[in-house]
Amino acid sequence: MGIERGPRATLAFTLNCAAFAMAVSAVTTSYWCEGTRKVAKPFCTGPVKVKQTYCIRFNSTDINNTRLVQYIYETGEEKFLMRRFHTGIWFSCEQAVDLVGFSCREFLEITPDHERGVLWLCIVGECLYISLLFTGGMLMVIEMCHCCNMMNRLKLNAFAALFTALSGLFGMVAHMMFTTAFQLAVIMGPEDWKPKTWDYSWSYLLAWASFATCMASAVTALNHYTKTIIQFKFKRRNIEKNLRIKQKLLELDMPEGLWDVYLTSDSDPREQHVNLPANGIKPLCSTVLDTTALDSHGEEYC
Repeated sequence: MGIERGPRATLAFTLNCAAFAMAVSAVTTSYWCEGTRKVAKPFCTGPVKVKQTYCIRFNSTDINNTRLVQYIYETGEEKFLMRRFHTGIWFSCEQAVDLVGFSCREFLEITPDHERGVLWLCIVGECLYISLLFTGGMLMVIEMCHCCNMMNRLKLNAFAALFTALSGLFGMVAHMMFTTAFQLAVIMGPEDWKPKTWDYSWSYLLAWASFATCMASAVTALNHYTKTIIQFKFKRRNIEKNLRIKQKLLELDMPEGLWDVYLTSDSDPREQHVNLPANGIKPLCSTVLDTTALDSHGEEYC
């Protein structure tokens, strides 16, 4: 069962709002990628009352005493620490030295200088994605307000579908540019940031879910426009066909009652049995209405 024009427009607008909300959430968060970094543990400072796993402790708290032999308990991999980090378009955050909280810095500073153009392309693409998506949603709202005639509403629907589809294309390019920028930073970025392990996180998945929802909204809006245009063309063909038949009946000087019967018929006119009105011309028998079966004097063949 097809969806009517009203529910279809509402569905397109709902998908547009969902895509816009997910896009804003993805762009404003810094969980596009996350992973771990392998860093050497710092030396513990101050009196050590409990064992601290995030720093290297000596056998004696008197570090300044040169007469004592200092040695450490950690060996091998115990001298290293795995710090978690997460990165977005704007910031990259890493766990603090004591593994409590995160310290952040701009992702643009981490990206190699000669590859920052890729990240700028990602930022511009994301801004265009959100802007065009918002514009398409506003056009859908104006269309559903019924504040203009049908033809203007169809134009608004067409532009809404166009802006929504363009926003999806810009979003796809922006997401791919971020993937490229992050991989370049992993390969050629600063040594104090390069991760040991990493993977895509929920913000990245949310961004692609927003893209999919955006394209679904564009397809729904375009389907609404296409279906309305097809219905208009179908009605126009029917009207033109009726006018041609009426003109032919008038040229043959047939009674006007035939045209009234034709208009009130629900099925094919060729399958309707017509009784001529009592206007002085009595039909010889019931016959099928067929304009090809009329002679030049307007009489029927039985």
